[in-house]
Amino acid sequence: MNDNLLKEAQSMKEQLIAWRRSLHKIPEVGLALPNTMAFIKEQLDVMGVTYQAYDDCSCIVAQIGAGGKCFLLRSDMDALPMAEESGEPFASENGCMHACGHDLHAATLLGAAKLLKAHENELNGTVKLLFQSGEEIFAGASAAIGRGVLENPHVDAAFAMHVASTLPAGAVMYGPYPMSSVYGFRITLTGKGAHGSTPQLGIDPINTGVHIYLGLQELIAREISATDEASLTIGRFDAGKVSNVIPERAVLEGTLRTFKPAVREMLMERIHQVVNQVAAAYRTEVEFEVLSDVPACACDEALNQEIANSIHDMDETLRILPIYHVMGSEDFAFFTEKVPSSYFGMGAAVEDKTKWKSHHNPKVVFNEDCLATAAAIYAKAAMDWLSAHCS
Repeated sequence: MNDNLLKEAQSMKEQLIAWRRSLHKIPEVGLALPNTMAFIKEQLDVMGVTYQAYDDCSCIVAQIGAGGKCFLLRSDMDALPMAEESGEPFASENGCMHACGHDLHAATLLGAAKLLKAHENELNGTVKLLFQSGEEIFAGASAAIGRGVLENPHVDAAFAMHVASTLPAGAVMYGPYPMSSVYGFRITLTGKGAHGSTPQLGIDPINTGVHIYLGLQELIAREISATDEASLTIGRFDAGKVSNVIPERAVLEGTLRTFKPAVREMLMERIHQVVNQVAAAYRTEVEFEVLSDVPACACDEALNQEIANSIHDMDETLRILPIYHVMGSEDFAFFTEKVPSSYFGMGAAVEDKTKWKSHHNPKVVFNEDCLATAAAIYAKAAMDWLSAHCS
């Protein structure tokens, strides 16, 4: 039975590492992952696992078992558009990088597929395994849901994990709100160009942008409680090309991150008010574009506890910490809106702390020792949940 899943997963360690490194060498971004898709499909074919591939959005939905209730396991598999500087012998060379660990996620889900296929006759229901694209651009989950991943058969509960490059291996974390919402936006300001010697003849979009920037920071400093957990960042401010000319246009891009829906709605409204009213005050035309709009990742606390208990039952030496609550964002949140869901973090820090880097850093490295544990957690969580809810 699944009490032996961890030992079985550990016996697959070299295979898991090989899968991870193969994926690491071929990073692809967004919703177009042809090489990654081909690799995943090849491994599933070898296992004899049936699947549906959606080439238009680079998602694969595998299915093991039949009948009964349905439990979804999800791993993302897209990378980032950045050159790798990790120094690993298997580093990518195509200008993209798995700097957020999605190569580990995909390898882990392949491992879970192999374990579940070996125990298919013991499943008290159906397991779907989603290999998802486009998490980094917050588009893959919606695309998969739009293709019907939650139906035929209907998904009753969902589970996903994310590696953590600065959490020691052997630790697992969870929480009711592990990830914040994200509201990404672009502000395009159009004024009137002029020479720097005659500013009175122009309308300066840089000046407008600076006042908008300051006004947005005041929203966090003065309009919400310090206990309400909100982050508002302008990470891009582009304008002009030379020092002696007032440009016609300036562009700001930013993100708002929150946990509480009421705080989110209030700040979104106030952002629009500040942008529009400041632009009007300085005679500047403004265009506001929404780049992303993802809710907070809200987990089902009963499911969280069930999975934590399964993990403890599998390996009492693992540290299971109810501390997962960060201002990062994750489009798995769209699944949490649809079905009871759980989202855990898996420690993947290397032993040498001097090499610890945050995700999305070109030098980040991960501890591959987490792969077997994560694969076993996926499989055991699914098997235990189906057994507990089969009636």
